[in-house]
Amino acid sequence: MTIDIDSLRSDLINYFGSAMSFNKVAMMDLIKVENCSDKEVVRIALQNGFDLSDYEIKEYTL
Repeated sequence: MTIDIDSLRSDLINYFGSAMSFNKVAMMDLIKVENCSDKEVVRIALQNGFDLSDYEIKEYTL
């Protein structure tokens, strides 16, 4: 599966950014997502219940 990491990272940033109004600890997660490797982004997404199939890059052949 090929994942659109940029889109996934952006959604995680939005996810943790919106959580900061309820939980100040989310700021640490937000900073981590902004700076971590692509593999780490996938791991964090899975830990937070994101469905990676929503970010799958599908190649179509004609």
